[in-house]
Amino acid sequence: MPFKADLDAIDWKILKELQSNGRMTNVELSRRVGISAPPCLRRVKRLEDSGIIHGYRALLDTRQLGFDVVAFCLIGLHHQSDAELKAFAEKTRGWPIVRAAWMVSGESDFMLHCVASDLATFQSFVIEELTSAPNVDTVRTALTIRQVKDEGLVGI
Repeated sequence: MPFKADLDAIDWKILKELQSNGRMTNVELSRRVGISAPPCLRRVKRLEDSGIIHGYRALLDTRQLGFDVVAFCLIGLHHQSDAELKAFAEKTRGWPIVRAAWMVSGESDFMLHCVASDLATFQSFVIEELTSAPNVDTVRTALTIRQVKDEGLVGI
């Protein structure tokens, strides 16, 4: 499969290292990928400027912060016109409980990753916000039991 980006082996090493630990210093990163610090920093800057690296964030333990419910919602819309799909996608941005959202193919139109403090909060969201949203036809929910894998989003 051809890659969309023109990356060499060092670029791939940089991406792999930063995906596993985005807080390491440039000196440590350069040591791990086998080049000196200045060209390493230039490569990281190029990867950022090109949009391949589009941000850094801390990964938080939801349970320690009091967010005990993680769930997925599969949403079917009545109508799938471009305007309706865009309208629902925009609506998801305003729901803090929705942490990630994907437009999907198949029986559903959207899949939402939701995190809530408790089951009652999640249920209220589903009943009062999600099912009453314009153009929503079906809502199927799946409460998670425990996370069994958490890797970076790209297998490098």
